[in-house]
Amino acid sequence: MWGEGLLGQLIRFGIAGGLATVVYAAVYWPLATYVIHPVVASIAGFFVAVIFGYFVHSAWSFRGHGADTGSIKTQSKFFAVQSVSMLLNAGFTWLLTGPLVHGPTWWPLVPAVCVTPLVTFGLNRRLVFA
Repeated sequence: MWGEGLLGQLIRFGIAGGLATVVYAAVYWPLATYVIHPVVASIAGFFVAVIFGYFVHSAWSFRGHGADTGSIKTQSKFFAVQSVSMLLNAGFTWLLTGPLVHGPTWWPLVPAVCVTPLVTFGLNRRLVFA
């Protein structure tokens, strides 16, 4: 497990993913708070963060892991994995700001930071950049 460079990838993914999460939050929170419905804002944040994330993860987080990062196949897999993260974040947003809980717009950022990155790391490592 550690011989495959997992620890280094996890650290790089954490840093790059942290930056992508900041990009997501910077788009999501102001839109959700002042402009549009929080679920729509989470989708807008996703699209900005996924573009940023692809370039950072392919060039740095998973460099040398084996995938041809310029191929349509790799890019399609990355987008599919990131779509899972979008669905997770939209679900967290709906649950925490929607009709059941009525929480503030910042609440969904907690699982977006604590849960979603772990899911996407595993999927990216196994399915996209393998």
